[in-house]
Amino acid sequence: MKRLILPALFSLVLLQIACEASAADVSRALEPEKKLDDPRLGRQRKLDDLYHPWTPATTKAEWEKQSRAIRERVLVSTGLWPMPPKEPLKPVIHGRIDRGDYTVEKVFFASLPGHYVSGNLYRPKKISGKIPGVLCPHGHWKNGRFYDAGEKEARDQLRQGAEETIAGARYPLQARMVQLARLGCVVFHYDMVGVADSQPIGHGAGFADAEADLRLQSALGLQTFNSIRALDFLLSLPEVDPNRIGVTGASGGGTQTFLLCAIDPRPAVAFPAVMVSTNMQGGCVCENSDLLRIGINNVAFAALFAPKPLAMSGAHDWTIDIEKKGLPELKQIYSLYGNADNVYAKCFRQFGHNYNRVSREMMYEWFNSHLKLGQKSPIVEQDFQPVDPKDLTVFDADHPRPADAKPAAELRKDMTAIATKQFAEMLPKDKAGVERYREVVGTAARVMLDAGAPEPDAVDVGTTSQSDLDGGGRLLKGIAVRSDDKTKLPWVLLQPESPNGTVVLWIDGEGKSHLFGSDGKPRPQVRKLLDAGNVVVSVDLFLTGEFLEPGKLVDLTKVNSKYAGYTFAYNRPLLANRVHDVLTAVAGLRKNDQVQKIELVGTGEAGPCVLLAAGLLGDPVSRVVADACGLSYEKIPPTTDPAFLPGALKYGGVGGLAALAAPTKLDLFGTQGIPVNELAPLSVVYKASGGILTLESQPLTNELIVERLSKR
Repeated sequence: MKRLILPALFSLVLLQIACEASAADVSRALEPEKKLDDPRLGRQRKLDDLYHPWTPATTKAEWEKQSRAIRERVLVSTGLWPMPPKEPLKPVIHGRIDRGDYTVEKVFFASLPGHYVSGNLYRPKKISGKIPGVLCPHGHWKNGRFYDAGEKEARDQLRQGAEETIAGARYPLQARMVQLARLGCVVFHYDMVGVADSQPIGHGAGFADAEADLRLQSALGLQTFNSIRALDFLLSLPEVDPNRIGVTGASGGGTQTFLLCAIDPRPAVAFPAVMVSTNMQGGCVCENSDLLRIGINNVAFAALFAPKPLAMSGAHDWTIDIEKKGLPELKQIYSLYGNADNVYAKCFRQFGHNYNRVSREMMYEWFNSHLKLGQKSPIVEQDFQPVDPKDLTVFDADHPRPADAKPAAELRKDMTAIATKQFAEMLPKDKAGVERYREVVGTAARVMLDAGAPEPDAVDVGTTSQSDLDGGGRLLKGIAVRSDDKTKLPWVLLQPESPNGTVVLWIDGEGKSHLFGSDGKPRPQVRKLLDAGNVVVSVDLFLTGEFLEPGKLVDLTKVNSKYAGYTFAYNRPLLANRVHDVLTAVAGLRKNDQVQKIELVGTGEAGPCVLLAAGLLGDPVSRVVADACGLSYEKIPPTTDPAFLPGALKYGGVGGLAALAAPTKLDLFGTQGIPVNELAPLSVVYKASGGILTLESQPLTNELIVERLSKR
């Protein structure tokens, strides 16, 4: 499989361009020297961009479709599609501290075998019947749950008017839990991974390598599953009313608040503080994962809570614009349900990043109203006696950290084993099983590739020139434009004198110029296809052909070296952009009523792109002939590889994803070097579907294409 050409080969590149100039010229759709205007050629999105756009739906039906896609994106990107099995929690609750009108206890339980969630449980002293429960996710405060601002910072907070008591100023996290308990709620305040009692995995550590990306294992995914299990724990308490669950956290805890509420239907009220924004989206590894925010932002995640009550605070940080950018979009979605008043945001510009008394009291009022706490308004936070942080620690001599607590490497082995078992259980035995496979793996593939087959009407197939072909027939060229994302696709069409209704869409890693020889005439194999009555079409996939400027090298390796999720959370992988173009090409052909059959061919670096695109197409193509180029995700390609695809290993590698093409007839070449177990899912799914599959170890040549397509 051809890879990025290094700068040392620059002279070779120029020589190659010169030798093939006539082929490139004859296939060129644009005028000489005119550059292709495609939005993907601009700068990549980054987490700290000043503005992250999202276009919300304008009708309820449109929103239901959009919201489902966003929710699936959250689940897939966090590695929770399908959801890992939930083992019995067996929580340990101990160390009760009596504060008169409320109590504080220490809690730990395993969310996954060998991985423990730890925190403190605050309960009202007097409980009658079922009462509300409030989940308080972690935030990025120093020492997390043990946070002590110190005397100097506390005095500064008092002077600013951010706090009114020294206890609240020094221990703002405790202040929130105490007041919620005094308002009649059971409150669980739990640790982020690698902070306070959550050990031995360091915060944001252990998930920043290529294999973790390929398996969609991330710090964010682990923390989100911990939040789900923390909610399971809260709801297991006999006094908690399952219909009155609130969730609130700030900063990283705000991220966990809106992500949990996006994918779990059980919370009834939410208050993510200082995190919902169209600005910076969350700077920590624990707030980013591959695929998460492609085309969307945190406001879109918050919108998934509609129409349930949602309030947010902003501050003099990246959330400063929430009332003007974010809240209007949320109001638009909530209005579709007739519940515009159920979403609210207020920015306290006088304060920096915080969850201080001013914003806490805003939250108390919101919860009082929507959790039906029955308290008199306005609610004023009362002074309290803090617990010394060392006395909040969960593990002690009588309750030591469990001996089976696992570091990241061991936990990841278990996570891989769980996912591998789930995938194996999805492999179908009959056609009904194929549909289930397509539902799960197909959904994951649509998220991973950020693609689905567009409707033909979404593609405007513009023609730029027409001419006669040497040897008979016509040559047409043009630029296709998609209305949904404004992406462009240069194309060329070779039409025989007597078309038989079949189109061979032949896509190569070098672009559409590959249809022509150095003399500018169709290659002999292309001419054979034309003489048989086939229309032959090709396109330039992203960063091939007319996407490139002659003589100018293109850097395909723009991937954050610290954590690939900082890149792939916001931008499609190169492979996904190319799959997108294959789907655009097929949709454009479907617009033509004279096209009776489409046969899809992929050669060179485009082979895997065509192969994976076929799984998202379904009926529109009758046959696929592709070269896998020996691509194996089990061999763990680097994140800078042009074919790198986050999540590929979680869903069976090349074979598992290619299997989505079943039952379309598939001739797959270039399988040499791909492990047998990575190809196995392909054979299993095809057998269950009744489709025809041929696997060949040899590379796909031009001659083999003509040979295979002649046997219809």
